[in-house]
Amino acid sequence: MAKTNPFSFLQQVRSEAAKVTWPTQKETAITTLMVFVMVALASVFFLLADQIMSLGVSYIVSLGG
Repeated sequence: MAKTNPFSFLQQVRSEAAKVTWPTQKETAITTLMVFVMVALASVFFLLADQIMSLGVSYIVSLGG
């Protein structure tokens, strides 16, 4: 593999970073909000699923005792 000197490497990094389409502040805020909403929905879903399974297991255990 060819060695690249540090100065050349940094020039290449700057060149590649300039090609990136960075999100706007509005896009970042909307995406962040969407992530928080999905986390909240997933939390509620798993809470309900856990409660239902806990009820089911408690019911099954009470039948045997």
